[in-house]
Amino acid sequence: MPHKTAIVIGAGIVGLATAYSLANKGYKVLVFERNPQAVGASLRNFGMIWPVGQPDGRLYERALRSKQIWKSILDEADLWYDEVGSLHLAYHPLEWQVMQELAEIQQSDRPVSAISSSKAMQISPAANPEGLLGAYWSKDEMIVESRVAIQRLPGLFKEKYDIEFHFNTLITRIEYPTVYSGSKSWSADRIFVCSGPDFETLYPELFKDVPITKCKLQMLRLQIQDDNWRIGPSLCGGLSLIHYKSFEAAPSIKDLKRFYQQHYQDYLEWGIHVMVSQNEDGALTVGDTHEYGLDLDPFNRDFLNEMILNYLKGFARFKNWEVQQNWLGVYPKLTNGETEFIHEPESGVMIINGLGGNGMTLSFGLADEIITV
Repeated sequence: MPHKTAIVIGAGIVGLATAYSLANKGYKVLVFERNPQAVGASLRNFGMIWPVGQPDGRLYERALRSKQIWKSILDEADLWYDEVGSLHLAYHPLEWQVMQELAEIQQSDRPVSAISSSKAMQISPAANPEGLLGAYWSKDEMIVESRVAIQRLPGLFKEKYDIEFHFNTLITRIEYPTVYSGSKSWSADRIFVCSGPDFETLYPELFKDVPITKCKLQMLRLQIQDDNWRIGPSLCGGLSLIHYKSFEAAPSIKDLKRFYQQHYQDYLEWGIHVMVSQNEDGALTVGDTHEYGLDLDPFNRDFLNEMILNYLKGFARFKNWEVQQNWLGVYPKLTNGETEFIHEPESGVMIINGLGGNGMTLSFGLADEIITV
């Protein structure tokens, strides 16, 4: 019996997760990527697998499933990852109130707790002790080096699952069961469009009616820390509490939002909340901003990087603050509150898009759910 065949358009994290799930369910898979390698938001991020940000239920379970798949793949590829967890640090009574409420609500279903300032500093030597009231400690989170993993996984998938990759190949047209790149064409039983923020090439008329936009983020990387010094878990300031859906369960979150609107309005205007993760080598990835629109400024703004670093210095202490790199990334974001856009524009074709900033956390779990035999 011949293989069922599938074409995946896009080799970012959503495309890779889709290809992986298809291969594991018996498909012969071809992946098409317009660039020589993936270069978008999938490798311009913190490398965080971030269940703590997902609300209870379907999305939290999806994040845990994604983490499980990530670990299996990274073990196969002999690639680094670190299950360090995350630490949200409180310096205002309202932040600490929200964290204690969250721990009380969630600790029966998650490995989370509200911990004292002394315990937080034991877990992370990078936590700023000055004014620290306590912390929300979660053990779920994991760090990967995304810029390595995203570029190495195609080789593993080709070798182990016989997934065929066509880089430098822009698919400009689909007429099921065939996709076209210039004069070349390929056909398959199923076609998956995982094109991220490129709404212009395939099905542009459809995307005009979808509640979706683009999000630009600015990020930085600080130098490798001296003497192999490790910060422990990923660290977050209080502004992250109003960024993630999971934290809305806290009764005091509305009061905290009002406090930030009064005292951090400039940060809210640029969608800034500040986090830091550490890679295998010891470098620190820091960010980020959130600007939305279809006509985003292609240039970074230095004052935003300064705002990020200034806020970071309020809750973190490092051995080396020298900035090694800064960059911007762009990802698709739904504007109606939904967490993904799954649509079949024609029989045999499925669009998977709109995961926002949750691609690293949710893609493998989502693909595992929606790819059916």
